Amino acid sequence: MTGRVPPLVIASSRPGRRDQVSDGSLVTTSSAREVARAWENFASGEDIETGVRPEILASWYRCRDRYEVDRRLDVAPGATGDEAQRADNGVIFTALGGLGALAGQEVEQDGAVVTVTDGDGRVLGAWGDPSARRRAELHNLAPWSSWSEECTGTNGMGTSLEVSGPVTVTGPEHWCEAFHQWACAGVSIRDIVTGAPVASINISRWNASLSKFVPPWLTKAVACVEQEIYRRAIYEADKVIAEFAKESPQDGGSFLAMDRGGNIIAANESAVALLGLTGETPIVAGATEPAERWTPDIPGLPDVVRWAKKQAQGSTQWSGYARLPVCPGEEPTSLTLRSVVDSNHVVGLLCAFGVQEGEAYDGSSDDVIGSLPRCVIGMRKDRLVLLAPSEIRYAEADRNIVWLATERGRIQAATRGLDNVERMLAPHGFRRVHRRYLVNLRRVAELERGIKGELFLITDSRSPELVPVSRRHAPDLRRMLGV
Repeated sequence: MTGRVPPLVIASSRPGRRDQVSDGSLVTTSSAREVARAWENFASGEDIETGVRPEILASWYRCRDRYEVDRRLDVAPGATGDEAQRADNGVIFTALGGLGALAGQEVEQDGAVVTVTDGDGRVLGAWGDPSARRRAELHNLAPWSSWSEECTGTNGMGTSLEVSGPVTVTGPEHWCEAFHQWACAGVSIRDIVTGAPVASINISRWNASLSKFVPPWLTKAVACVEQEIYRRAIYEADKVIAEFAKESPQDGGSFLAMDRGGNIIAANESAVALLGLTGETPIVAGATEPAERWTPDIPGLPDVVRWAKKQAQGSTQWSGYARLPVCPGEEPTSLTLRSVVDSNHVVGLLCAFGVQEGEAYDGSSDDVIGSLPRCVIGMRKDRLVLLAPSEIRYAEADRNIVWLATERGRIQAATRGLDNVERMLAPHGFRRVHRRYLVNLRRVAELERGIKGELFLITDSRSPELVPVSRRHAPDLRRMLGV
C-alpha cells in the first residue's frame, strides 16, 4: 500500500468510556423518527419522494422492487461464490486488509468495527473493538457473510458497491429493521478498466453516530489502494500491446486489441480505417493510459466481449467468433476474438475482422428477464425523482454517470452506466443510437441532417436539443422508424 492515510476520527467526541453512549441514541432523534416513519410507509408499499436522502431512497427502491429483500431479515446470509474468481485481486485485498487492520486499532476505543468486502459484498475480514465485533456477529457481520444490497438490503458496504463515492447509512436508513441501531459508512474501490466494484471498506458503530470526518477519510484511504489498480491496468495494457504486435497479420487484415472492458488499446491502420477512427493516434501507437482508450460503437460488441471472457476462462488457446454490424449499411462482418492471458487470467482480447475461428457466438442470453420496472429512479439535488419510462426522451452518458432528459428537466439516473440503463429501458422502446446516447423511439419528433450528412434526432420540437446518431446505428434506426 502506497500513499499516506490521515488519522481516523470516527466519533464527534471521544467519551472516556464506551458505556456512556446512551441507549437508543440513533433512533430517538427527530430526524431519525422522520426517517423511520418514511421507512414504515415505503415498506408497506407506498411510493415516496421526500423525507429521506436521495441515495438512501434509491437504495430502498432497489431493495424492495428489484432485489425483494425481506425487511424483517436480522442475520446476513452466508456468502457463496467462486474463491478463484477474485484471485487476481489478491494484491488489492492484501492492501485493504492492512488498511482495515490499522483502522481497526484506531476505532477500537470508540466501539466500532472495520470490515472489508470483495466486489460481491462478501466480508473478507473484520477488525476493531472486540465487544462491538461480538455484537456485530449476532447479525453475521463477520467474514464469509454477504452484505450486498441484493442479500442484506441498504447498508454501508452493499450500497457503496452500487454507487460511486462514500456512503453513510445511519439508524433507520437501513432497509432491514434489525440493523436500525447501527451507523455505518463505506466506500467501494472500482476497477479502472471495467468500472465494476472490486472491493469495499466499511466502518460500523452500534447505537452511536459516526463523525463527519469518516467519509473523507474513507475516500483518502481507498485512493492509496486505487494506485495499485491503476498500475495493474498499465501492466495489463503492456501485455496486450505486446501480444498485439506479435500476432498482427502480415497481409494487412484489420486487427485490433481490447482490454478486459472492451475498450480498444491498439489497432492497425486497416482496423482504424474500418472503424472510421481517422485521427485516433493513441490506439495506433498503443494506448496504455486508460483515458486514451477508445470505446467502439459496434452494436452487440459488449455482449460478445463478456461472452468471450467467460468462455476463455484463462485459456491461452481459446478463440471464438461472432457476426456483428461493424460497417454501417452493410451486412454483418465476421470477427474472431482470441484471449490474452497473464497468470491464468484474461487481461485482454485480440480481434481479427473477416475471420471465423473457434467457438461460435449464438447471441442467446443466460440472463433471466424479470418484471419491468414500474418507475425509473432519478436524483436531483436533495430529492429522489420517480419517472415513468414514457417521460424520458433520451439518456446521455457522461462517463459512468447517466443523465435523463425529461419533461421535468435534466435528471441524473440513480443507476450507473449506460449499458445498465439500456437493459432497464430497452423493453420500453428505447434504443442505442450512439455510444453515449439512448433514445425513446416513441418520443422522436423530427430528424435533421447535418452539413456533412450527419443524422440528428429531435425529441422535443420546442427545444433546440439534438441527439446525434452514429453512422453505425443510422441504418437500424431508419428501419425502426420506417424512414
